[in-house]
Amino acid sequence: MAIICDYEEQDSKPSSSAASKPFKASLDPANPLGFLEAALEFLGRESDLFKSDSLINDVNAVVRMVKDKLQAEKKVKVETSNTKAEEKKVKEKVPVVAAAAAKEEAKEAIGKEVKEEDDKKGPRAPNKGNGLDLENYSWVQSLQEVTVNIPVPHGTKSRFIVCDISRNRVKVGLKGQPPIIDGELYRPVKVDDCFWSLEDQKSISVLLTKKDQMEWWKCCVKGEPEVDTQKAEPESSKLSDLDPETRSTVEKMMFDQRQKSMGLPTSDETQKQDILKKFMAEHPEMDFSKAKIS
Repeated sequence: MAIICDYEEQDSKPSSSAASKPFKASLDPANPLGFLEAALEFLGRESDLFKSDSLINDVNAVVRMVKDKLQAEKKVKVETSNTKAEEKKVKEKVPVVAAAAAKEEAKEAIGKEVKEEDDKKGPRAPNKGNGLDLENYSWVQSLQEVTVNIPVPHGTKSRFIVCDISRNRVKVGLKGQPPIIDGELYRPVKVDDCFWSLEDQKSISVLLTKKDQMEWWKCCVKGEPEVDTQKAEPESSKLSDLDPETRSTVEKMMFDQRQKSMGLPTSDETQKQDILKKFMAEHPEMDFSKAKIS
């Protein structure tokens, strides 16, 4: 919008001097001060209006007030624009963050489901000690014994530990708290050869001596996840410590486990087949087409 003023001051009497220049100015909404300055300049030139100092000061004050108001409005507009821009960024970011959080939760849920499904599927692969690493404790084994490691808060004193070992059960925990392990052992143990110790005030070590020292345990406590004993491997250095008879039995067990894992006959089955072949060779007159090895 533009306002055009055309003002021409005329004397009541004709004058021989040149007529005053008319006031012509356009009000540009984008620059109102320009119009005001032009108007004031015209009034100062064509009248005695500004010969009073106080009036000039008042006009200057009005001009300053108008300038301050315009600057304040401009500042508000800029701040409003910036606020809207920030709000837009936040709105755009929120769905992204929410989607990432949802994705992470879904990942954790899937991982938990996979773990539970693995537990249902069957035995797990053993850790380096032929045992398993569980949520609250881990255990390893040899053919003679099982060693259980239970983490506890650093600085724990031995007087705070509760450990009860019987032939078929074990209970371990801290006084005044629910037991960490409490259940029936996979196989009986020799109670007099079992003991526990506190390691560096941060873990409980429980040694369980097996009663049957020719068998791998599938789990430490019944009801816990089981280990795939066919993948258990005793350390070679330990075999040399065994007496010849025990060592021969252990090596036979290891051989049979490998054969079973590959779907091949065990040493006993191979021996039976050899005996049958020898007998067949000695008695060719007999029909062995329907003979079965049991």
